[in-house]
Amino acid sequence: MLRAVLRQSISNTTSRLCTRISSRRFSSRRHRFITNPHHRSLLRQHLKLIPTAKPPLFNTHFFPLLTRAIATSAPQTSPDVYDAPEKLGFEKVSEQFIQECKSNAVLFRHKKTGAEVMSVSNEDENKVFGVVFRTPPKDSTGIPHILEHSVLCGSRKYPLKEPFVELLKGSLHTFLNAFTYPDRTCYPVASTNAKDFYNLVDVYLDAVFFPKCVEDIHTFQQEGWHHELNDPSEDIIYKGVVFNEMKGVYSQPDNILGRSSQQAIFPDNTYGVDSGGDPLDIPKLTFDEFKEFHRKYYHPSNARIWFYGDDDPIERLRILSEYLDMFDASTAPNESIIKPQKLFLEPVRIIKKYPATEGGELEKKHMVCLNWLISDKPLDLETELALGFLDHLLLGTPASPLRKILLESSLGEAIVGGGVESDLLQPQFSIGLKSVSKEDIQKVEDLVMDTLKYLAETGFEADAVEASMNTIEFSLRENNTGSSPRGLVLMLQSIGKWIYDMDPFEPLKYQKPLMALKAKIAAEGSKAVFAPLIEKFILNNPHRVTIEMQPDAKKASCDEAAERELLDNLKAGMSNEDLAKLVRATQELRLKQETPDPPEALKRVPSLSLQDISKKPLQIPIEIGDINGVKVLQHDLFTNDVLYSEVLFDMSSLKQELLPLVPLFCQSLMEMGTKDMEFVQLNQLIGRKTGGISVYPFTSSVRGKVDPCSHMIVRGKAMSGRTEDLFNLINRIIQDVQFTDQKRFKQFISQSKAQMEDQLLGSGHGIAAARMEAKLNVAGWINEQMGGVSYLEFLQALEEKVDLNWNEISSSLEEIRKSLFTKSGCLINLTADGKNLTNSEKYVSKFLDSLPTSSSVKSKTWTARLPSTSEAIVIPTQVNYVGKAANLYETGYEFNGSAYVISKHISNTWLWDHVRVSGGAYGGFCDFDTHSGVFSFLSYRDPNLLKTLDVYDGTSDFLRELEMDDDALTKAIIGTIGEVDSYQLPDAKGYSSLLRYLLGVKEEERQKRREEILSTSLGDLKEFAETINSIKDNGVVVAVASADDVNNANKERPNFFEIKKAL
Repeated sequence: MLRAVLRQSISNTTSRLCTRISSRRFSSRRHRFITNPHHRSLLRQHLKLIPTAKPPLFNTHFFPLLTRAIATSAPQTSPDVYDAPEKLGFEKVSEQFIQECKSNAVLFRHKKTGAEVMSVSNEDENKVFGVVFRTPPKDSTGIPHILEHSVLCGSRKYPLKEPFVELLKGSLHTFLNAFTYPDRTCYPVASTNAKDFYNLVDVYLDAVFFPKCVEDIHTFQQEGWHHELNDPSEDIIYKGVVFNEMKGVYSQPDNILGRSSQQAIFPDNTYGVDSGGDPLDIPKLTFDEFKEFHRKYYHPSNARIWFYGDDDPIERLRILSEYLDMFDASTAPNESIIKPQKLFLEPVRIIKKYPATEGGELEKKHMVCLNWLISDKPLDLETELALGFLDHLLLGTPASPLRKILLESSLGEAIVGGGVESDLLQPQFSIGLKSVSKEDIQKVEDLVMDTLKYLAETGFEADAVEASMNTIEFSLRENNTGSSPRGLVLMLQSIGKWIYDMDPFEPLKYQKPLMALKAKIAAEGSKAVFAPLIEKFILNNPHRVTIEMQPDAKKASCDEAAERELLDNLKAGMSNEDLAKLVRATQELRLKQETPDPPEALKRVPSLSLQDISKKPLQIPIEIGDINGVKVLQHDLFTNDVLYSEVLFDMSSLKQELLPLVPLFCQSLMEMGTKDMEFVQLNQLIGRKTGGISVYPFTSSVRGKVDPCSHMIVRGKAMSGRTEDLFNLINRIIQDVQFTDQKRFKQFISQSKAQMEDQLLGSGHGIAAARMEAKLNVAGWINEQMGGVSYLEFLQALEEKVDLNWNEISSSLEEIRKSLFTKSGCLINLTADGKNLTNSEKYVSKFLDSLPTSSSVKSKTWTARLPSTSEAIVIPTQVNYVGKAANLYETGYEFNGSAYVISKHISNTWLWDHVRVSGGAYGGFCDFDTHSGVFSFLSYRDPNLLKTLDVYDGTSDFLRELEMDDDALTKAIIGTIGEVDSYQLPDAKGYSSLLRYLLGVKEEERQKRREEILSTSLGDLKEFAETINSIKDNGVVVAVASADDVNNANKERPNFFEIKKAL
């Protein structure tokens, strides 16, 4: 686990191809085939009036699992701390002060059950709790995954349908989720409010230990699977949230590859099956097996429990004792032990097929991935750390040799495989390419092996080693966990060893092994450290599995036909009485799903009151100044001696026809060289001197204005002592990079095309949202040109003509640079403490003086939109992504803060109940972009199409007929405040303040909107019904869906969809 910080390194580009998965919200990420946690996704990304989202660049790519809390000294311990644990039934196993995270950590064991508790105390207000069970499955019916969903659907103390949703509605949580690994299931929560935190803890403890689902087959059917039949004359179908979620997973080639790889590497233990569930196997799971799995594994004896933060450590144990004391010890720890996989004596080769679209060059769409099981047992700390370092050297940046050589080979379009993975009992290494020609499969394998042999023989460049080391040490110092609570990241790090009965403290203590590794490299040289690792664990390791994935245009239809035949045969064997019984069962389940919880049950879920909520919005310090005629925003915040900078350039002078080139322009800046420096050297220099630099466009509508806000943002960070280096490198990137490397540019096109195809298959809801926005406003059109279906079409066309038109393309890239990077269109945003802000000014001044004064190109007016027709983007998939949207401002609606409450309430009630619960989709939600006025509905991994649109159209009636008491309304308000006040680290605070400045959101308006949120009434919700009705009548529809579902929709509603084939 220590080496996790190395493998998840900061990307110096806008196009990172070796990322890790975290299936949340609007993410579009490659498979991480080892852990692949199935998150209980909230599936929401509200575009708030008060922007808090960070751009999808270097900070979101980096998720360090070696973190520091906020405390600066060991907490003072009172005498009661020593006596109270014993009185509460706990014995202290070990206590250590973890210098790396400035925390006092105590490992307790509950004497009666053997449950283990890690209690981490520090001054971090973002408190974290988690309970983790070892849950090894024996088959691919998805039982751990279905149980993870189901236990949060009501419990002994909270006997309502979904306490989880009630917490979503009315909590100030900073994290609320659950996820399933191949061998464990995690239930974490976090909050900065102590009362709210303990409410969350109590609901989760009752949920995992005393769930209703083990007594209620309806929950199993809803979350897992069931046969659905509405009328004896209709076809029987499968329904279930997890069933449809996994159909979506198994529609993505990268996910199929990942699962095939894991199961082939581990054929003899629990990792040889899919804990998430294979749609072919999920319907084999019985309710009795489901109940028995909970009885066996969801027991305190099999639990690891984590607390972190500034709350009372004795209160933690008191809460736990109330639950744990109700149990006796069980044999679960022995029954859940993960058996290691023995190493193969010779390599294995496996060929699999994946669903592809008919037409196109299928012969060039093969995938190949080489996978090694590194060891037959867990590794020692120093070896694991060295392997993580090696992983970063091989694959961590665009300049890393294995990554660079594979992509430059032109044998494939993008990297597959996760590199070194050590999240399970035994570590693995995987690497390969996608979009490979059939005849080149062996060439890819040979290239991987030859490159690794060469690196073992010659070693790595000294600059590359220095850059990797700086990246690692910077990341540890910065401690930037993005939007995830630091305590959660620490928990996942610790549990990676703890779950296998190893030392939970060890993964938290990295300084000593890191210093030892640095000393060894200094004394013996990097080759002496890394060459033996390559040879022992990869080159001379017979436990190698090569997976070849072949595209099959008929696979999706054959799979659907096989499912249809199975269900038709089932129906044919049923009597009229059997069919009537199934119809009644379908009706009973739907009735239960649609019956609201009684008020007395809802009141049992603990919640805050409005008195617990601050009446004022969170303030971020900002000082607006001027350096050399350029406006500079400064945010005086403690950043642990890191300076965060954003350099913005106005994009309004850019020609409309050049917009689709902008993403490739950004990648070219970061991955092409200068006159005197190759891109590898430039990349290494960035790694040696800074914490990362990235370049990307930002475009948004501005409320009340016709023209959008559009800027190019160059984002960087460095230790304060490296501020001069940071701005010198930014200047070199934007002014000196040469757009002359035609071969590399062709690689960028291929990589970008592969990324867009991945997004279509895995994040169709994001594609649908972008497409709808492009039909409704100019900013949406611009973004879609640079990241939607239009961009994919541009890439496909550009790939065909890049050789013929290279001079023209190179000139266009230069034209973009000259149009953008001038002093007259510049804005600087800086976040650091006051002293470092002052020290940075002279380097900012020097940087600004180096910029051209102004551009000869005048501002352009962008006016384009896509036609507002209903559109279906057809892809090979077993599930759909369905969207509908309209611009509410065009109907005359005047924005009020109550709209935040209303949209959240619609998501958490009407859409959750009808799109997800009864509809079977993995998610359904709505979003109101208050800057553009666009209100959109979206579904995720949805088995339906027109039915979902009918649900959207029923929203106005839902609001008109809505009745809710004061408690329900208060919950809705508090939950909205929780989102508005989302917890942020310093860099995110500075960035959010920048976005408010750009979009004209002033503090007076923030206060006004907060007051409107807090004073939201039932009347506001009912009144909004008329506003939202415009979406029903005039909304645009975009669905990313299968050809069969689109054709059936057009039969039912003739010519409803215009069809666009995207893949």
